[in-house]
Amino acid sequence: MTQHEDTALQVAGKTYQSRLIIGSGKYKDFDENLAALEASGAEIITVAIRRVNLGQNADEPSLFDVISPEKYTILPNTAGCYTAEDAVRTCRMARELLDGHKLVKLEVLGDQTTLYPNVTETLEAAEELVKEDFDVMVYTSDDPLVAKRLEEIGCVAVMPLGAPIGSGLGIRNPYNIRLILENANVPIIVDAGVGTASDASIAMELGCDGVLMNTAIAEAKQPVLMASAMKKAVESGRQAFLAGRMPRRLYASASSPIDGTFF
Repeated sequence: MTQHEDTALQVAGKTYQSRLIIGSGKYKDFDENLAALEASGAEIITVAIRRVNLGQNADEPSLFDVISPEKYTILPNTAGCYTAEDAVRTCRMARELLDGHKLVKLEVLGDQTTLYPNVTETLEAAEELVKEDFDVMVYTSDDPLVAKRLEEIGCVAVMPLGAPIGSGLGIRNPYNIRLILENANVPIIVDAGVGTASDASIAMELGCDGVLMNTAIAEAKQPVLMASAMKKAVESGRQAFLAGRMPRRLYASASSPIDGTFF
């Protein structure tokens, strides 16, 4: 018997077998990005519209020269936006570039030092994008009340940070993540802060629906090998969550029962 019945990840009406989402920044080139994507088993790749060429710059190599939007779900994001207005404008640009594509990752940052989300601007942008019929996956703080409000606005997935973007510090506040999970009716995907495979496993063991990462893979000494490790970590963390861990105990408990023994 398992603690939970497993189901595939569903986002905006589409089903995904992989619960890992990877990014497209910081790789040495598009070919390395593709190799990491293949090794990770991810089916969704997130792309910063302001930083990665998807065809808006005709004279430069395009990500689509290497990574097929027919094989992978492209998740345009608003990285680099510091106001709701800029984020909404960027999503509109993504929809135009991608022929009406509705699925976007919203992030509105507060400052360049911490890259923490500006929650006020995020809420404003989310409301406008949902009104404009976008399917919004949203990067936010690990505040349970904010997470619930974003769900109520109509976001299709809520993505609380584990730690600051690119920090590699892992899941700093698992208790808040658990509170978010207890009250969620949409996928909860940890976004930002993962540094190594054990961080991804912890996120999944908490019960998260998925993990999004970029720097942890792209800045590894061997990105493709790390991508493979992350795939296994997400899968094993999910299985551990489904299996249900043993209870924590203050005192030791013998591995072999002594009741009924003869000596």
